[in-house]
Amino acid sequence: MSGDRDSLGRVGFDLLTIALSTCRQARATGRLRVSGRPGGVFHLREGCVVAVESPGAPGPEARLLRSGRVSGEQWADLLLEAGGTRWPQAGLIAHGYAGAAQLRVVCMMAMQDAAFAVVAGEVEACDPLDAVFEPYAPVEQGETPGRLLQDAARKLAAVAALPRPVRPDRERPVQAAVPDELRDRLPPRHRELFAHADGRRTARDIAFVTGLGVYTATVGMARLLGDGLLELPEAPASASPVTVRIPPTESLRKRSPSTVPGPDPELLSALAAALTAGTDDPDPDPDPTPGPDAETADPAAAGEGDRTPRTDTPEAVAADPGGVRDGEIPGHRDAAGPATAPRSASLLLPGPDAPSLPRREPGASGITETLAPERAAVSWKGFFRLRHRIWTPDSGT
Repeated sequence: MSGDRDSLGRVGFDLLTIALSTCRQARATGRLRVSGRPGGVFHLREGCVVAVESPGAPGPEARLLRSGRVSGEQWADLLLEAGGTRWPQAGLIAHGYAGAAQLRVVCMMAMQDAAFAVVAGEVEACDPLDAVFEPYAPVEQGETPGRLLQDAARKLAAVAALPRPVRPDRERPVQAAVPDELRDRLPPRHRELFAHADGRRTARDIAFVTGLGVYTATVGMARLLGDGLLELPEAPASASPVTVRIPPTESLRKRSPSTVPGPDPELLSALAAALTAGTDDPDPDPDPTPGPDAETADPAAAGEGDRTPRTDTPEAVAADPGGVRDGEIPGHRDAAGPATAPRSASLLLPGPDAPSLPRREPGASGITETLAPERAAVSWKGFFRLRHRIWTPDSGT
């Protein structure tokens, strides 16, 4: 047994052996779940194994359906007659699809093949025994756990002794370039394995497709590899390593408030000078004449009935040199007159009594809609044209 354990090369076989031996000694009844790849479930009755289910091996129904003994329509009719029973053994015998002895052999082979798939895979742990007992297709005479595991280990050792050993769920061989005469001389079973070897299927996959046992498919694939009829594709070249540059740790630290840069004093002084300078208008108008929008906004300012005396003429200035016109900053004259001191312009914000902006009527969907009657003299076009301008008393607009 030591040689078989060396061929297994894993400790999971010992875990499974100890768990099943404990159940055998206690003459336990239930199911033992084995976690791993592929893993499985061992059903026991009074310490003997009566069924093994594993996703790594086809069950009795797959063997019957894939081998062609029973068609899919016949299997569906049998399940309906049995009232949903998972294993319609009575219906198979009654309709003559299989005999009682043949079904016992199929169930025994499926149990042994599933045990081989569990042992050939990776056994990670064995869960405590579950008292629920629902075997799928149990055999009448159970098998002792020691004999079942010994048979699985012997099969795995036989596969490892072949010239080109393979694992049931790892290698994916492809067909080699062989003459048609040599391919036709293959046995029917090997010919079927050769036809399904396309580089994408393992021995376990081919077993599910053909209905053969996993052990049978694994041995047949290993022999075809040894004869040169199959070959393993070359492993893809490893990708070049990707260099990952990690920034220095200092750049990821949180900055202290003292190191956070503040506003630039020169920039602040430049902004203050721009506000107090003589030309603080961001969009100076070379023509001081009021535009058409200004006339539209204040029709009374440019009307012919305006008889307000002008105080910005040279005669008025000479007559009253110290006077200050309405809206004029003290110490400032127009460009036509002498400048006595730099002016200090300030922004004039609307007061609380200033008229509000025109509002849309309820239900209006855009700025082109008709405004309220009392705001009809003001246009949105003029508002959006002048809203970016900073109004000053001497701008003329």
